Amino acid sequence: MKNNKIVSHIRKAAVQGNFYPKECSKLKATIEKFIQELETIPESKDMKNIIPQAVIVPHAGYIYSGFTADCAYQFLKRSKAKRIIVIGPSHHYYFKGISGSYFEAYETPCGEIPIDSPYLFALAKQFNIGFEPEGHKKEHSTEVQMPFIQYYFPHTKVIELIYGDIEVKELPNIILALLHNKENAVVISSDLSHFHDLEVAKAHDYSCLRAVDHLNIEILKKGCEACGLTGIQAMILAAKALKLSSKLLDYRTSADATADTKSVVGYMSAMFY
Repeated sequence: MKNNKIVSHIRKAAVQGNFYPKECSKLKATIEKFIQELETIPESKDMKNIIPQAVIVPHAGYIYSGFTADCAYQFLKRSKAKRIIVIGPSHHYYFKGISGSYFEAYETPCGEIPIDSPYLFALAKQFNIGFEPEGHKKEHSTEVQMPFIQYYFPHTKVIELIYGDIEVKELPNIILALLHNKENAVVISSDLSHFHDLEVAKAHDYSCLRAVDHLNIEILKKGCEACGLTGIQAMILAAKALKLSSKLLDYRTSADATADTKSVVGYMSAMFY
């Protein structure tokens, strides 16, 4: 891992106009449409007072998984977190370990989100978090979360952590340390199975859903093919250590958007409280 020093002022938005709109007005309109859709779904009584400390969200294009992600952010906004740490897998660049966002700010179509560099420096010293600039340059698993965070938490700072080739045991202790601070909220980014037909995809995804619902990583071994499997495992382990409860919020596949049932990707959102 490279030295943890700021090498660029701004982490540029790499997938705007592709995964989500590049115009601020259209981006806000997209999120507000998700809000309107969610308002048509009755909220169960046992969810009215839940204030989550962490969520799992998907990271595909907003037309596929934006609503599923928004379900989680609608609850996470209740936390009034002052700092949100987004944790996602590296898709485009191989490295070992965990890389932190050593920039000053994160660009979105609606401006910039400040990165809490002093907090990241302290965290990095405690957990040996380095910096792989190429890993951050176009990583969509974390980037697609930033417009949601900016919309729901306009005065909140962020930290982006991307993990490469790591053992599962490296991540839960970081999540534990983050959640011991009540000013923090954690966002775990992961899609589920990829490119199976719908029936097979749902069978694989059911393992992921049950594991999160029961906080049992052993169930993940029964077919869960999440691309952010390490993050999900770590979140389950941290939740158990903190005696948190979990709640599934939404599940769907790309077939819901495209009607193509031959090759689908699965999406889940959940919260921990």
